[in-house]
Amino acid sequence: MIRSMTAFGSARLDSDAGAISAEIRSVNNRFLDLSLRIPEDLRFAESRMRELVGRQALRGKVELKLTYAAIDREALRPIDAEAMQALAEQLQWARQFIPDLPAPALSELPREGATRSGLDADVWLPLCEQACIQALEEFGAARQREGARLAQAMLTMADEIDTIVVRVDAELPALVQQHQDRIAQRLREALETASPEGFAAISGAELTARIAQEASLFGLRVDVAEELTRLRSHLQELREILSGKHASATRGGSGKRLDFLFQEMNREANTLGSKAAALSVTQAAIDLKLLIEQMREQAQNIE
Repeated sequence: MIRSMTAFGSARLDSDAGAISAEIRSVNNRFLDLSLRIPEDLRFAESRMRELVGRQALRGKVELKLTYAAIDREALRPIDAEAMQALAEQLQWARQFIPDLPAPALSELPREGATRSGLDADVWLPLCEQACIQALEEFGAARQREGARLAQAMLTMADEIDTIVVRVDAELPALVQQHQDRIAQRLREALETASPEGFAAISGAELTARIAQEASLFGLRVDVAEELTRLRSHLQELREILSGKHASATRGGSGKRLDFLFQEMNREANTLGSKAAALSVTQAAIDLKLLIEQMREQAQNIE
């Protein structure tokens, strides 16, 4: 399955301990660049979060953000009367020096059995894992949807390339023959101009055969049948990759494989343009390069 490197996923989980939210977003990148934005109270979950995200994403600049809101159970405890008496005496004594010292808020009053320990890892780590897994499910679905859209766009361009290749291939025999005839005529005219009587010893048939041989050898330089064959082969591999049937899809290397494939296709298009013996072939080479470049841009977002 072709997957995009650009996606977003989020999840929120509520529990008796509180609520936790996870957000995952990513953009394209040559390698996996994972950054975590986790509160210090949840730092114990960092290693597990990296492991979970690393299973899903092989390439891309990925950011995972965790936020939480714990239920304040300390506020539900009864106020500690003895501690309150001590606090009142301290406040009265302090106001001798700072008359306008404010009284503490209700939430700041001492509670019975109050503790100041951090979050319980045994409780919050499973919550972090579950929230991350749910966000990753949405994240993965978004990557597949975007990947399918990119694949379809490239398949459409591949069909356009195929149409150009078929057209040039159909025109090729006539173009090569016309080029050979033109070269043969020029060679004959040049030889006759250089030595109108110097070739009397050579029969007309022999002279024609030699000219045809030279023209044929030169005509091989403008024969692009081999380049067209290689382009067809590249298009076949492209369709296999985009369909998810290629071996690279199971290894998560479709994007890199496509980048290499487009380099090869661009090389064939360049050769086609350099060998062009007709304006139609030159135009075909330009159209091919434009389509290949458009596919390369689309492939930059594929994992």
